[in-house]
Amino acid sequence: QVQLVESGGGSVQAGGSLRLSCAASGNILNINDVGWYRQIPGNQRELVALIISGGGTPTYANSVKGRFTISRDNAKNIVYLQMNDLKVEDTNVYYCLMNIQYQIGERRDFWGQGTQVTVTA
Repeated sequence: QVQLVESGGGSVQAGGSLRLSCAASGNILNINDVGWYRQIPGNQRELVALIISGGGTPTYANSVKGRFTISRDNAKNIVYLQMNDLKVEDTNVYYCLMNIQYQIGERRDFWGQGTQVTVTA
């Protein structure tokens, strides 16, 4: 059983900052790619930021480049999203995604429950 729990959402004025956290627990052998997504019309989710398992330069949506930073603490099984210079259009529900190996030869994507970020003018 693997569970992802998000925290850190809330309401902030434009120009402010928030840091989202996503902690994984349970039967975890290895965590591969991790990322943050947000909802778009049509009940789809768009990629906000991604770190692949091998490290390297993270990937960001163009709309958040230079403002958001994704990072991971492999020892604690936590992924963070530091959001600076927030804009009203960043208002959304943010979901973390981790690709987790939970037993030998088995891995799949797990989603967090979502955390609301509201940015006011």
